[in-house]
Amino acid sequence: MATKHETGAVKILKRRSLERPNWAAGVLSTLWLLVVVVPLYIMVKASIEDKPHYSEEGPLSLPTMFTLDNYTNALDQGFLQAFINTAIVTVSVVAIVLIVVPPLAFAIVRSRSKFVNGVFQIMLLGIAIPVQAIIVPLFFMIRSVGLYDNLISVIVASAAFSIPMCTIVLTASMRQITNELYEAMSVDGASVVRIFFQLTLPMSKSGLATVIIYSAMGAWNNFMFPLILTQSDSNRVLTLNLYQYQSQFGIDIPGMMAAVILSVLPILVVYFIGRRSLVDGMMGMGGK
Repeated sequence: MATKHETGAVKILKRRSLERPNWAAGVLSTLWLLVVVVPLYIMVKASIEDKPHYSEEGPLSLPTMFTLDNYTNALDQGFLQAFINTAIVTVSVVAIVLIVVPPLAFAIVRSRSKFVNGVFQIMLLGIAIPVQAIIVPLFFMIRSVGLYDNLISVIVASAAFSIPMCTIVLTASMRQITNELYEAMSVDGASVVRIFFQLTLPMSKSGLATVIIYSAMGAWNNFMFPLILTQSDSNRVLTLNLYQYQSQFGIDIPGMMAAVILSVLPILVVYFIGRRSLVDGMMGMGGK
């Protein structure tokens, strides 16, 4: 009986400890929320005020006026063309990644070949090498094949640097699929292609969602490749479109903030839709 009473007391103590508020976590969460929200507030506030008034009473003050001129001016200054170019680059990069990465990850997971494992190890170097280290030879390579100042060069370079990380994420996702399921389909006479399309891909949906979101965000926010590999206004993307708000004598902060908000809205929507799959895939739980 004493043991039962002790067990009951332990349960009560555990229940009370779980119900006790965690003030430290609450304070830290509030501070982190402020770190995220305050810059967003400053950005939105500046975008709805004109240049002479946006900082009169400090960046944290309440807006003293409201105007949409910054947004209309952003649309008139090549924003739509830059948006279309960025969309083309992003969709193309995601398409290339989806064509290359799933079969590659499947081969890495299911193959026992030393050659495949060696290729995978070499691919991992793509994560260790920073973009800044290869941008000069990449520039000469792109120019030598006649793709300079062409969106194709940005697409190829962005996809090449997305593939290694996406392969790691999707490989971790496919490893969660048990061998029993593969063996069951093999016993039923399923071919490798059928196993890939009817078993592996459906059970790796979270990993695929992570790959799509990761590669899309990387392509949408890419700055280095468009800056080095393109030149003309017709091939300008959104990250380069923000350059026009900077002049020799100053920066049009309200106009730039409006352009930034318009630029991040599409990819922000994609992130909010698939954020759970992104977190799960990054944690290697895509196959569960």
